[in-house]
Amino acid sequence: MIDLKSENELRLMSEAGKIVKLILEELKSSAKPGVTTADLEKKAVEIIKKSNARSAFHGYRGFPGVICTSLNEQVVHGIPGDRELCSGDILSIDVGIEKNGYYADSAITVPVGDKLSEKARSLVEITEKALFLGIKKAVEGNRLFDISNAIQTFAESHGYGVVRGFVGHGIGKNLHEDPEVPNFGKQGTGIRLKSGMVLAIEPMINEGSYEVEILSDGWTAVTKDRKLSAHFEHTVAITDGEARILT
Repeated sequence: MIDLKSENELRLMSEAGKIVKLILEELKSSAKPGVTTADLEKKAVEIIKKSNARSAFHGYRGFPGVICTSLNEQVVHGIPGDRELCSGDILSIDVGIEKNGYYADSAITVPVGDKLSEKARSLVEITEKALFLGIKKAVEGNRLFDISNAIQTFAESHGYGVVRGFVGHGIGKNLHEDPEVPNFGKQGTGIRLKSGMVLAIEPMINEGSYEVEILSDGWTAVTKDRKLSAHFEHTVAITDGEARILT
């Protein structure tokens, strides 16, 4: 069942979204060569505590981190630890927050240092553009897979693989709600979008094949061919006009 949010619920989700945005901005500026992903986790913990909020990820189905940090060939669900960032890396940072009973979820992929390859830079740019093309389709009256198709068509037109094993999702009083939001699909199909729906739209785009596998830690998803992957995400509310970005 898809829960339509009231204006007050959207306000509460926006408050959570502001904390997510603050964390991502702080971690983006901190993601420099020599910094570890555990260092970034520590900063996130501090901001969450000051904000009187709660991590949506820590303990979720046993996940051990407060944030997800996925480097290079890692697609999603990377666990923060002792690994140091190096110039030329790309790092996906995924943050979810619960505040006053409502959730917000967002992700960015950031370049580390000044040695980024052209192929890495292009992948990051195309993935972020794909997110906003998907968001443009997130309006009342459209179909769910209009979002999916916009992302898929754009990414694949640049020769990239669109991850199928992980998808976006509804969000609200729970981190994951109906409906699932794939990043691939046929235009003009899927449920009709209605004002009050809130979706976490999150393209995960690979440099090579769309295939992924899970590492032995049970969480970290990597590209099967070990080529680069990028990830962007916003929590957005469907309205009768442009989608409202809550993060």
